[in-house]
Amino acid sequence: MNPSVDFYFKKEKKWQEEIVKLREFVLDCNLVEELKWGCPCYTYQDKNIVLIHVFKEYCALLFFKGALLKNTHGMLIQQTENVQVARQIRFTNLKEITAQESILKEYIYEAVEVEEAGVKVVLKKTEDYAVPEELQKQLDDNLDFKTAFETLTPGRQRAYIFHFSQPKQAKTREQRVEKYRQQILDGKGLND
Repeated sequence: MNPSVDFYFKKEKKWQEEIVKLREFVLDCNLVEELKWGCPCYTYQDKNIVLIHVFKEYCALLFFKGALLKNTHGMLIQQTENVQVARQIRFTNLKEITAQESILKEYIYEAVEVEEAGVKVVLKKTEDYAVPEELQKQLDDNLDFKTAFETLTPGRQRAYIFHFSQPKQAKTREQRVEKYRQQILDGKGLND
């Protein structure tokens, strides 16, 4: 146990028992406990394997390379359609966690094996995503805007593409592009 992570397990009221039990199971698998992104993160040879995090409706184990796991028990969940690699196992009560100890450890050991093997996920590139026509029009019509957008990191480009693609109505998509025009010109990401 890493003392710098203890606060996470003490501050959480709703899921405290559940995440303490998850911590116990993960530490039984000989991983190193660290604090990353404000959550308990468990590593093997300095490589991220799994983290524990909480949400309003559930707590979860997040496997960084979950897409590469066999998912023998069908428990791994892709959080959203745009998440390429990570997968979660979600829990809503302590009994559920306790009953699945051996299965959870099986997933953890498999994740370590994937990391040891050096297997990588081939990620989709930004250009593999469909650019909404409202954004494409602005890119075509304004060279400064196009240059600024192409200068953004691939992750920032994808965030904008996803954000601009979400609304069903063209008018809303246009408004979003316009709203973030200056931010893109300033070289900032969606959440900067």
